[in-house]
Amino acid sequence: MPNSRFDSAEASLAYMRKVAVKGSGFTNWLDVEPLRVWEGISELRLKLRPEMTQHHGFAHGAIVGLMADNACAWAGASTVGDVVTGSYTINFLRPAQGKSLYAKGEVIKPGKRQVVVRADVWAESEDADPIHVATAQATIIPTGLSR
Repeated sequence: MPNSRFDSAEASLAYMRKVAVKGSGFTNWLDVEPLRVWEGISELRLKLRPEMTQHHGFAHGAIVGLMADNACAWAGASTVGDVVTGSYTINFLRPAQGKSLYAKGEVIKPGKRQVVVRADVWAESEDADPIHVATAQATIIPTGLSR
């Protein structure tokens, strides 16, 4: 498993709340909650709101994609520092409906020039087991910037 660039899981989480959520207009507006960002693994949750759905009432694909993208980028950032997404491929498995979306990202291969990461997204409801709605793989690029 990759090491973390932070001294503790708490420091990593505080950094992500400050920089990746509060510093990102879209992620902040969506109110994405980082749950864990440590040693190459990220977990995040988003409470769904009506304005995040498409015409069938499912979470819009862009919202599901954002969760996968953020899970990949945040997992990568936990190992190499500031990053941007170079590319990602997502497969939508089922319609995403429920109260929230949960995503988990995990570094597959860290590197100095790129980090390969995968993520899965689940739709959560109060009265049912989580449903796996998407899977993604991303190439995350370290920026070399320190924040």
